Amino acid sequence: MFPGAVAERGDARYVLFGAPLDRSTTFQPGTRFGPDRVRRFSRAFDDYDHRTDSRFTDLAVHDAGDLHAWDDVPEYLEFLGGQVRDALADGAVPLLVGGEHTVSLAGVRACEPDVFVALDAHLDLRAEYDGNPLSHATVTRRALETAGEAVVVGARTGSEAEWERAGADDVTVVPPEDVGEWTPDFEGEAYLSVDVDGADPAFAPGTGTMEPFGLFPREMRRIVDRIAPRAVGFDVVEVNDRDDGQAAALAGKLLRTFVYARANGAD
Repeated sequence: MFPGAVAERGDARYVLFGAPLDRSTTFQPGTRFGPDRVRRFSRAFDDYDHRTDSRFTDLAVHDAGDLHAWDDVPEYLEFLGGQVRDALADGAVPLLVGGEHTVSLAGVRACEPDVFVALDAHLDLRAEYDGNPLSHATVTRRALETAGEAVVVGARTGSEAEWERAGADDVTVVPPEDVGEWTPDFEGEAYLSVDVDGADPAFAPGTGTMEPFGLFPREMRRIVDRIAPRAVGFDVVEVNDRDDGQAAALAGKLLRTFVYARANGAD
């Protein structure tokens, strides 16, 4: 159980699902261990949050456990999306803990946001990767099939074709050097996805595709704070088991930041 997620399902305002999909990781696999590591390295966090004067245990979070993945990725995403829809139907905000970034598609398709916001080192705007249209490298491209707009915060790498696609009117890229001055100016509801590789690898080395010159944790927290009150769903993804817990701790803290900020900004 994620520490502090003590609510019964029927009373929950937030429902957490572990989604340990690990099929298309292209460099260092291990995201199947992500949900367990995020739970483990969140055990040391205090229940009380001074910034919002609230306790995580009071915010009605329920941990539904891991929804174990299998080889058929489209089928798994449909199953995962069904679980997310059930949570939405119950009036709860879904929280996904990956797993590779592909699991975000289940959340986006279920939540049907106006805007997909991703903290990510990569544009993820490929039409396919190695012939696979459902890859962690195609997530933003696929999300745009549901959401009308995408904002990629912290992106610093992509193919030539991806940068060309990023120039279209429905995509906004906020590079790391501009994050400090960036204020969200989109309209409508958002789905917020945190790929932990958006952080500089000095802070989160336990991820599949590290990319230097990235975001600082405080910058990521600031963005989560600002987006959370208008978000209909959230995920944190791409944590693996190849560090001493830095990536998992950051992921767990940002998940808690989202819940604190949404509970205090949207009520």
